[in-house]
Amino acid sequence: MFNLIEFVGKVSSFCARIVVDGLRTPFEGSQILTHIAEVGYKSLPLVAPAGFALGTVMTFHTRSTLVMFGASAMIPTVQALAFFVEIGPLVAGLLLAGRVGSGIGAVLANMRVAEQIDAIESLSIDSFKLLVVPRVVACVIVLPLLTLFMDFAGLLGGYLSEFAASGMSLDLYIRRAFADLEWANFIAPTLKTAVFGFIIGTVSSYFGYTTNQGAAGVGRAATNSVVVSSLLVIVADVVLVKCIFFAFPESAL
Repeated sequence: MFNLIEFVGKVSSFCARIVVDGLRTPFEGSQILTHIAEVGYKSLPLVAPAGFALGTVMTFHTRSTLVMFGASAMIPTVQALAFFVEIGPLVAGLLLAGRVGSGIGAVLANMRVAEQIDAIESLSIDSFKLLVVPRVVACVIVLPLLTLFMDFAGLLGGYLSEFAASGMSLDLYIRRAFADLEWANFIAPTLKTAVFGFIIGTVSSYFGYTTNQGAAGVGRAATNSVVVSSLLVIVADVVLVKCIFFAFPESAL
């Protein structure tokens, strides 16, 4: 129990330092852009096919049930609401925690073990602001964008599956998909992934930047980054969904 309290305190202090240093000049724009490309562009080959596959499989499952109740016209609506409200944000967050979280943890831990961080600090450079803050900012910016790619890839997979089954036109599918979609069903769930990005970037950077276990700590940092950030993303999703219900009681699903 004491170890858990100590860990929460250290991570909270780490978070506060990220926020303070992130608002302090210089803003390391070139580093942020570099990590945005690393986190975002290189994650698209994972996120887009995953969304497409989920959309296809969801249509297979929901179609058989809705047809049974004579509600096949609701298939596009169910698909869109499911992806924009919950599936897209959560799955994108978990995929990013797996791919990017392990990478950040391993890279920073390796730099710590190889004493590269100490070398940077010996040049009077703030290693925390140079190495940690840009990675966290990149995760915060990129995750909502990746979520949008996953959402629309899921809709595309759902449409192709529905087209193969019933021959529904793209225009009709799109109109039905967005007919009952409120802004609260789209904006709030998408923006909550920025919180997921902050969690993933912060936790992964913490395990990598603070490792002190030598070469064995590199693998441990990568593993802990994925496990802890994934668990915290799920917990944060529950809390944020409740907040969305509270803020948009009539339209949020």
